[in-house]
Amino acid sequence: MKKKLTKRILKILFISASIASLWFVPWILVKAWILPLPNTVQEQVDEAIGHGFDGMIVYVDEAGKPPAFYTGGWKNRENKIPADPKSLFKIASISKLYVAVSIAKLVNDKRLSLDETLADYFPELVGSIENAEKITLKLMVQHRSGIPNFTSNPKFWENEQENGKKALDFALDLPASFEPDEGYEYSNTNYLLLRKIIKKVVGYSHQQYIKEEILIPLGLKNTFFSLNEVNIDDVMSGYYVGIDADLKTNENGMLATAEDVGIFLRALNDGSVLDEGEQEIYASIYVYEHGGLVPGYQSLAEYHKDIDTVVVQFINTTDFNGYEWNLSEIVINRIVKIMRNEKVD
Repeated sequence: MKKKLTKRILKILFISASIASLWFVPWILVKAWILPLPNTVQEQVDEAIGHGFDGMIVYVDEAGKPPAFYTGGWKNRENKIPADPKSLFKIASISKLYVAVSIAKLVNDKRLSLDETLADYFPELVGSIENAEKITLKLMVQHRSGIPNFTSNPKFWENEQENGKKALDFALDLPASFEPDEGYEYSNTNYLLLRKIIKKVVGYSHQQYIKEEILIPLGLKNTFFSLNEVNIDDVMSGYYVGIDADLKTNENGMLATAEDVGIFLRALNDGSVLDEGEQEIYASIYVYEHGGLVPGYQSLAEYHKDIDTVVVQFINTTDFNGYEWNLSEIVINRIVKIMRNEKVD
């Protein structure tokens, strides 16, 4: 009897705690999660727009079928221009995949070593970045260096556009987050430094290296590195909850169409962007899918082996609390479920 009573009490406490926790979760997330799953991807996109996203592009590359495009909402909210699947989008940290591929190629060519340290390339950073003599390239690629993330420094966001030109300064002379290889912390500083190392080794910009070694071989003509390279009218507008301004003209690095990102991700996962030696190196250092987030733009690029399908999702709405990011993850998970259901049918 005592055991049964204890179990009953624990069950009541668990249910109470679960109900109480819902008060701390925005109801839009709960709603998006529990709604019946639509039958089609387009219905899911339309539903997502109903949750409050301004605009959305989804690219689906299912093996054996032509790629499919789905859109909803606005490319430009002010001018009421509908979302266009061919729009350029700021892909933010998805760009790390291109950098990691570059590192794998340079290591395979014996132009870099994963065991070399940050101090080997930039001895001037010894003392400014703690453990520079012990932080290897591999640890930087894997976010296991302990180097502080410059975008976590509140001062960086006081003037993000101007401070982006001297981003490394916002990670210098700070204590390490942890000893090298003793933890994990996603840090944009790692990839800022890796891009600088690529430039130092090849003798020209990392952008040109990526273009020559990745974009041109894959025929990716709609991937760019700066707003300066594109027609601004081709770029999807970006919105931040609570701010009326269109963030499209902010410089945030790489831009691409959903199709170009999807082609690249397929090539990364099937190995066609890497030769045999490079594939082995890449598999030992980094991941095969990624997300990206800058003010006004959030993106997810995923490959699902069980259904041999690439899904790229672009959404041009972000917020301070990260609820929009959580919502985007719920939406893409539901899209993948729809694709799996179609496979079963």
